Amino acid sequence: MLTTLKSIVQEINQIPQLEKALFRLATRVKQTMQVNSCSIYLADYVNQEFILKATDGLHPDAVEQVRIGFSEGLIGLVGQREEPLNIENAHQHPRFKHYPEVKEENYNAFLGTPIIHQRKVLGVITMQQQDMRRFSEDEEAFLVTLAAQIALEITNAEIRGALTNSTSLDYLPKQKNVRGIAGSPGLAIGVGFAPERKIDLRDWVVRHTNDADKEIQIYRKGVEITREHVDNLSGRLDKNIPDDVKSIFQLYHHLLDANSLGREVEAKIREGWDAASSLKMVVESYAARFEAMEDPYMQERAIDIVDLSNRILTNILIESRGHTIVERQATCDSILVAQEVTATMLAEFPRDKLKGILSIRGSNNSHAAILARAMGVPAVMGCQNVSPALLEEKEILLDGYSGEVIVAPERNIRNEFVQLIEEENAISERINADSDKACETSDGCRVALYINAGLSAEVELHVGAGGDGIGLYRTEIPFMLRERFPSEKEQVQLYRQVLESSPDLPITMRTLDVGGDKPLPYFPINEENPFLGWRGIRLTLDHPEIFLVQIRAMLRASIGMTNLQIMLPMISSVGEVQEARRLIDQAFYEISDEVQQTGERLVRPKLGIMLEVPSVLYQLPQLARHVDFFSVGSNDLTQYLLAVDRNNTRVASLYNAYHPAVLSALYDIVKQANQNQVPVTVCGEIAGEPGGAILLLGMGYRKLSMNAFNLRKINWLIRNVSLPECKGLLSCALTSDSQDQVFEHINQYLEEKGLGGLVRAGS
Repeated sequence: MLTTLKSIVQEINQIPQLEKALFRLATRVKQTMQVNSCSIYLADYVNQEFILKATDGLHPDAVEQVRIGFSEGLIGLVGQREEPLNIENAHQHPRFKHYPEVKEENYNAFLGTPIIHQRKVLGVITMQQQDMRRFSEDEEAFLVTLAAQIALEITNAEIRGALTNSTSLDYLPKQKNVRGIAGSPGLAIGVGFAPERKIDLRDWVVRHTNDADKEIQIYRKGVEITREHVDNLSGRLDKNIPDDVKSIFQLYHHLLDANSLGREVEAKIREGWDAASSLKMVVESYAARFEAMEDPYMQERAIDIVDLSNRILTNILIESRGHTIVERQATCDSILVAQEVTATMLAEFPRDKLKGILSIRGSNNSHAAILARAMGVPAVMGCQNVSPALLEEKEILLDGYSGEVIVAPERNIRNEFVQLIEEENAISERINADSDKACETSDGCRVALYINAGLSAEVELHVGAGGDGIGLYRTEIPFMLRERFPSEKEQVQLYRQVLESSPDLPITMRTLDVGGDKPLPYFPINEENPFLGWRGIRLTLDHPEIFLVQIRAMLRASIGMTNLQIMLPMISSVGEVQEARRLIDQAFYEISDEVQQTGERLVRPKLGIMLEVPSVLYQLPQLARHVDFFSVGSNDLTQYLLAVDRNNTRVASLYNAYHPAVLSALYDIVKQANQNQVPVTVCGEIAGEPGGAILLLGMGYRKLSMNAFNLRKINWLIRNVSLPECKGLLSCALTSDSQDQVFEHINQYLEEKGLGGLVRAGS
C-alpha cells in the first residue's frame, strides 16, 4: 500500500495544472481501491462552499457546477468535523443532501476525508460504492494518508495555477495573494521584472584539462575582473547610503582573496580539472556547508557564495571562450523578482526604476534584505512555490510589513493601496524629522537603544545612526568564513576596527557562539538535536585554547580604549561563569604584564552573560554576584521555553515571543535584575518591535538592543507613549490566555494612540 501511495503522489506532482492533477488523482484512487467513484471538492472560503473540482464516477457535467455550503450535506459535515466520515448507507444519513446533477442515486457506501494543510481545510476527497457497506479500516487509513500527502501539493498547485490563469474562464488575470517573509518595511507598487537567467554554476558540466598553468591564469584573470566589477557595484549603490554600509560586499572581497577560495580552486586545477570545473566543485562544497546550518543568517551566506561564483564563472567563460552577455533593462517602475535576489543584483538594478524586491528564496537575514532596509526599498523574502517567470510583467502590490504580495490586484484594492502608500510616506517623514531627538517617553523616562551588529559594526552603526552603542556583536562570522581558526593577530585587527568604529560608545562582544546548528567548516559537529547540544560557552570551555586566544585578541584590541564589554552565550549554570571568568582573568593578567612595559593602558572590560537558557531564570541572584550585566536573548529563550524550533516550518507558527508565559519570564528577569542591582538589556527581536518595546518598557527594561533599521521607528514610538500606559498594556498582556489576545491589546492600544501605522500599512 505504501508503494501505491508513493506512486500516486509522485504522479500527481508531475502534473503542472491543478485541474488535470485532480482528475488523474480521482482516477488513480478509483482504480487502486476498486470503488465506483472518487471525487475531490475544494473549499472556496470567499463564498463559504465546497466546489466539485474533479470526479471519476459522478456525472462529469457536475464539475465546477455543484457547490455545497460549508454547513450543508455530507461534504460540509466532513469539513466541519475535520475528520473522516464512513457511512454504510449515505441516503439514510440525516445530513445527506441530494444534488441531481451528480447522478449518485445508485451509490450507497460513502467515505469522505478532509484535506487539511496547516489547520486549514482545503477540501474533501470521497470514495463511493454501490454496495451497502462500511469501508474497511485499511481503506479509511489509505484515504486519510493520501489526503495528508496531497494537501501541500494542492496548496502549491493553487498558487501556480492562479498566477498562470489556468483556471480562469476569461482572459483577464485574477487577483492572487501570496505570503512571504517581511524583509524590509514599506509598501510598493510595480510591475514584476525577472532578470534573464545568466550562466549558472549548477548547470556546468565538469571537464578535465591538460594545461593546468593556463587554466590557473584564466581563473586568476576571471577573479581580477570580478573584483573590479564588485568594486564598481559598491560604488553604484544609492549615494544616500554611507560608504560603510557598502562594506556589505566585504564577504565578496574576502572570498575573492587568494587565501580563500583561490587556494582550493587552484589545487583542484592542478588535480587535472579546468578552471570552471574546479570553481564549481569548491563552491558547491562551501555552499552545502552553509545551507546545512540551521542559523538563517548563515544559510543566507550560501546564496552570496553562489552568486559571486556565478560571476567569476561568467568572466572565466568570457576570458577563455569569448562568451558575451547582453542584459535586459527595466523600463518602468519595477518589482525586482528572482529566485534568489542577491546584493550584487540589487546594486546593478537602476535605482530610479526599483520600487520593491520579491525573492522566492531567502530571509530577512540575506544581504539583499539588509541592503534593501538601508536603501529604504520594501522587500518580501521567501515566497515559496512561486516561479519568477509567473510574476513577470504582472502588476504587484508588495507589503514589506506583513510579507503579503498581491498579484494582478483588482482596481479597488489597488486604489486602497495607493492611499496607504501616501499615508505611509507621511509617517516616514515624521519619523525621520525627529530621528535626532533623545529617546525618552512622553513623561520623561530615558531609554537607551543599542544595535545588534550581525554584518559589521560600521554598517549597523551607520544604518542606525543615533544609537547608544552595540548591545550585541556576533564574533563568530569571521570564524565561519575561514578554512581554519583565525589567528590572534587576525582577530585583534578585526576587533580593533569594531571598537574604533564608535570609541565613545559601549561595544558588547559576544564570545564565539558556534557549534550545534552553526558548525565551523573545519570543526564539524554532528548532532541529532543541535539546539540542545555542544554550542556556545559549552564548546569554548571544552577548548580553552580557542577561548583564550579570542579573549586575548579582544583585550589587545581594547588597549588604550574603554568601550569593550564581553558577553558569554548559552550560560546554563554558575559554574560556567566561574570557569569563564577564571580564563578571562588569566588572559587579562598576561596582557597587563605586556602593557605595563610599554606604558599603554588596559582597562578590565565588564563581563556579562546571555540569559537564554531557562535554567538561569532560577539562579539570577547567584549569577548576579559574578557578572556586571545581563542581556536577555529573547529569541532562544522563547524557543526553549515553548519547546519550538523556530526554523522548523511544521511548528514555526507556535514560536511567539508574545506568549504570556514568555512575557512572564521576561518580567521576572527584570524584577530580579533590579533587585540585585545588575543592568539588563534585551537583545532579541522583540526589542525592535513596537508592541514588544512598549511591553518591555512596562516591565522595567531601560536598555533595548535591536537591528539597526528598527532604531528610528522605536525611538519615535517611545517618545509618543508614557510609562503608565506601557504598564497598563503589560497588565492586560500578562493576564491574557494567548498571544492572539496579547496582539489584540497591543493593536487596540496603538490604534487609540494613532500609532497603528507602525505595525501595519497606512497611518
